Amino acid sequence: MRVLFISDLHLEEERPDITRAFLRFLDQQAAGCDALYILGDFFEVWIGDDAQAPFQRDIAAKLKALSASGCQVYLMHGNRDFMLGKRFCQQAGATLLKDPTVIPLNGQPVLLTHGDLLCSDDVGYQKLRRILRNPITLWILRHLPLAKRQQLARKLRNQSKNSTQMKAAEIMDVNNRTVSEYLERYDCNTLIHGHTHRPAQHQHNVDGHTAERWVLGDWDKALWFIEANEQGLTLQQQPL
Repeated sequence: MRVLFISDLHLEEERPDITRAFLRFLDQQAAGCDALYILGDFFEVWIGDDAQAPFQRDIAAKLKALSASGCQVYLMHGNRDFMLGKRFCQQAGATLLKDPTVIPLNGQPVLLTHGDLLCSDDVGYQKLRRILRNPITLWILRHLPLAKRQQLARKLRNQSKNSTQMKAAEIMDVNNRTVSEYLERYDCNTLIHGHTHRPAQHQHNVDGHTAERWVLGDWDKALWFIEANEQGLTLQQQPL
């Protein structure tokens, strides 16, 4: 059994180095594994499955080939690509997961999430998240003209950058109490997430016992992934 987890690649045409690293990762790491889980922010921005250019279609084709080889591919929404839909998943041979999701791993339940839900101290972001993820809002967004969606995406992106610069680092990290609440709610001793761009392994006391939280890194300066096999989990880093 060999399963891989990645997140926060933020793929875009302006960063061909990350795209090359991802394609190399598929050939050298993902080939022959049982499953690949992409835990959100796979793309830097996604304004709808109908807005795909050759770049996005090529990425889908690469994932489709991996899926066809026998590796199950799973996708989860992030805060950058929450409008990823069924059409892209069909193109990529991927299964779209809810956030959060529990999977079996080595006979134990493991909780997967993008990670933004855990940053509960960032009240303003959580409010915006609830608005944007509302099914009515999503329906409206998907039916806006493409040019309007592009304009809105640029506006939200700029607002996010400006807001991030003004917030304390602690606010944008996970809240430990929220982490414990999710682990207890889903009866899991292991949590894997991304979003915070702070790769590490943490331990939490949950209802009197120790639980593990594994954080994936973003693919800006290095390539990060978690590998799961019969021996357990390992967080790995490689140069782009």
